[in-house]
Amino acid sequence: MQPAQAGSAGGAGGSGANRQLKRWGPIAGVVAVVGIGIGVIAFSGGDDDESVTPAPTVTSAPAGSTDTTTPDEGTGEAPATTTAATDGAAPTTTAATGEWTYPLSFSDAEELGVVDQIDWGDRCDTSTGVIAVPDFFAPECYAPFTGDNGGATDQGVTADEIVVVNYLGLEGDPVIGYITDAVAVNDTNEQQGQTMLDLVEYYHAFYELYGRKVRLVNFEGTGIATDEVAARADAALIAEQYEPFAVLGGPALTSAFGDELAARGIMCIGCTPGQPTEFYAERDPLVWSLGTSSAQGQTHVVEFVTKQLVGKNAEHAGEEFRDQPRRFGYLYLDSSGAAADLAQEFADAMEAAGAPFAETVVYALDPATIQATASQAISKMKSAGVTTIVFSGDPVAPRDFTREATAQEYFPEWVVAGSTLVDTNAFSRTYDQQQWQHAFGVTFGAVRTDTNLVGSYALYKWFNGTEPPAPGRLPVMAPNPALFFAVLQGVGPNLTHETWRDALFAGTGTRQAISQPFLSWGDKEYWPYTDYHGVDDATIFWWDAEATGPDELREEGQGMWQYVDGGTRYLPGQWPTEERLFDPEGAEDFYTVPPPGEEPPSYPSPAG
Repeated sequence: MQPAQAGSAGGAGGSGANRQLKRWGPIAGVVAVVGIGIGVIAFSGGDDDESVTPAPTVTSAPAGSTDTTTPDEGTGEAPATTTAATDGAAPTTTAATGEWTYPLSFSDAEELGVVDQIDWGDRCDTSTGVIAVPDFFAPECYAPFTGDNGGATDQGVTADEIVVVNYLGLEGDPVIGYITDAVAVNDTNEQQGQTMLDLVEYYHAFYELYGRKVRLVNFEGTGIATDEVAARADAALIAEQYEPFAVLGGPALTSAFGDELAARGIMCIGCTPGQPTEFYAERDPLVWSLGTSSAQGQTHVVEFVTKQLVGKNAEHAGEEFRDQPRRFGYLYLDSSGAAADLAQEFADAMEAAGAPFAETVVYALDPATIQATASQAISKMKSAGVTTIVFSGDPVAPRDFTREATAQEYFPEWVVAGSTLVDTNAFSRTYDQQQWQHAFGVTFGAVRTDTNLVGSYALYKWFNGTEPPAPGRLPVMAPNPALFFAVLQGVGPNLTHETWRDALFAGTGTRQAISQPFLSWGDKEYWPYTDYHGVDDATIFWWDAEATGPDELREEGQGMWQYVDGGTRYLPGQWPTEERLFDPEGAEDFYTVPPPGEEPPSYPSPAG
């Protein structure tokens, strides 16, 4: 870990950051994990050796711990009293068929032959071995804990509680408001804070926390999303006033907050916009991301372009280009001091793939100048004979770029290169539809399923019996606690930042599915480096300007993203060569029922 510093090369505060960016900021960090919040994530198993920390399980709704007991040694009966382990170590229980230590997942208990000798409690469905909640992605049950959990194992941890701070952005932040106004997200900080408290209670009801409960503190930031000085001051105040074990969330558009927390020995999840791998490695085990990195995103886009677009005509563009060989252009947001270097790496990879950029235009997100910028950018692309614009930017600017392209009677293909929120129906409906009917590309989000049936919204209503106070922000808020609590189960009683990381890295990854991304961390075969980001796979989609249905805020309207082959997802090296763009056969825009094989089980609601 490195000490706090004024700015990092990869952060929004880098010395090369654009002046207008300082004022308005990039949008990529606002909802970097929007696709994750739709489902609950469950890690699959790790090492079979019982002495190794079992792989954790993750959800995008909440979970917690209950004070239940383990069976007496060799009898399978619950003891009348509990006995603390010596030296603060996690207790070891010797069952009739073997020996085990906490944490113990249901699958590990099956391998050891001790499942029937453990009282799993009402929170566990012992017919399946997963917690009894109506979600296909629900995690495994973990053996209820008894004994000495070691007490104060790390900062913010006692025998009874874990202190966690939930960061809320400044109420009325004009930067965030400029973005969310386009899709009418108006949940207040009070509503968001209450929703997070409710999520924690869900976790307390169903997850094993080894005798502890989370004490959640809602904290409102003092500066706008791009304010580095305020971000560092807020991090210092949190560290000194609350001394937490972890912080969930942070300012969306500066890395200063996460940097300062790490320098003070505090772990945070989703506390910074996406950074280069080196940023996380230098702060290991304290800063974590659920989204995908820029480098990982480029890997997917280049493979898609190489296998499906290179060497073919621009058949999905306007009539003037359909019989012409594709000629690529690159339009990207200057989002940080590292943006230019990342863009050059992408350009080099595209050229190596046989798709060099004939024109590259960089822009800054500034409402005062974006219209003039759009005019110049489109003129350059048109003059260069670009048939196919690869777009990597924010979800607001495409309104101006597409309107300007139509005004100049220029109708290229628009390739969405994993741009955050551009891949949502809510934002895409605000773009010029004459242009956007030529849009397709790569998304790290998943094809959506009715939120009344699956995901964080459905689980919240099932558990509480009411709609969440912050329904618009819930899918964005839910992934951070989902990851945190899931890993807590896999850590066991000895909770430290290092054991939390080790439990996360021990997992082989989440369950692969259609309705949510695949996530993993650590050393995996598909990345040539230690992975500190979550989402690893992606899928292909195209814009259908005529289709109707609900957007991400459950608002009915016209215009829907269609997911190729029902939303089938691909890891690096798995992308198909057959192009199915704008082919309605097999495409899905919205699952009114869960995809086949991903149906949730049914359980009575705790709220009646």
